[in-house]
Parts: sequence; C-alpha cells; structure tokens
Amino acid sequence: MSTQDWEQRVAAAWAGFEEHTRTAPGGGSPESAEDFRAVIDALVAELPEDSPLGFFERACAWDSTGHSDKAVPLYREALARGLDGYRGRRTKIQLASSLRNTGRAEEGVTLLTPELDAPSDELDDAVRGCLALCLSSLGRDREGLSLVLGALAPHLPRYQRSMANYARMLVEPGA
Repeated sequence: MSTQDWEQRVAAAWAGFEEHTRTAPGGGSPESAEDFRAVIDALVAELPEDSPLGFFERACAWDSTGHSDKAVPLYREALARGLDGYRGRRTKIQLASSLRNTGRAEEGVTLLTPELDAPSDELDDAVRGCLALCLSSLGRDREGLSLVLGALAPHLPRYQRSMANYARMLVEPGA
C-alpha cells in the first residue's frame, strides 16, 4: 500500500460522504452513516494498529455522523499517539468542537487557546471560530465575538483596520 494511494482513497471516501449528505434529506440515514463508518474502518485497517492517523480518521467518521461522544476518545488517542502537524491541528479543532458538543466547552477553550500562538497556517480562522463557539457556550460572548471579528478583518475588502480595532476593544479593559 502506498501512502499516496491510501490518502487518495480516504479523500474519495470523504468526497462521497459529503456528496451523500448534501443530497440526502436530513443528511442521510443511520444506515448510510454506519456504511460510511465501515468504509473508513476498512481503510484504517490497512494502517499499522498503533497509527495515530487511524484514530483520527475513525474519530472524524464518528463526529461527522453525529456522534461527538464517540469521537472524543479517538481524537484524544490520535494526539496521545503523536499526531502532529496539520492533522494534529485539525484534531485539536475537531476535538474542541466535540468537547463543546458534549458539554465540555471549558476543555475546548483549554485545548485551543495555545493554538492562537501556534505557527500560522490555513487553519487559523477555524481555530478562532471554534474557540469562539466554546467561549460563547461558556457565556463569554464578547471574547468569542472578538476572535471572530479578528479572524474576519483580514478578509474584508475594506475596513480591515477598523474591524481589527473593534475586535480588540471588545476584550481590552477600558477600551
């Protein structure tokens, strides 16, 4: 098995899942969710048993089919087994979201806050968006709004500086 071949088959499985959920009323049936998880399980079975990538993919499959509770321990295991880099960061974002969905938003805040200082990549806005949701779940809406506005500001065709300042003023004392 080549890594590239495996990655392509995983991407194809996810593309099929996305297509199905886009066209199925209500996002698909329990049977289709079960079938999808079986596809991912079969792909994961091709990996070494201790591969953090396998735990990540299985977590994503459970999470995407509405079972954040089953995804949380798998995400944690992927991180514990050393998943890092881009997928490690994705794991933290998705774990924080699942923690929020299962009533543990504070753990999500703890997990994602250090990511604000991590090396920048295309996931920066996702970190801020998910952290904002966790903060909002804890009644810390001003902090969450500040993060979202700060993430939005660079994408605006105008008003970037003003929006960034407004974001900062939401959380700075005396602003």
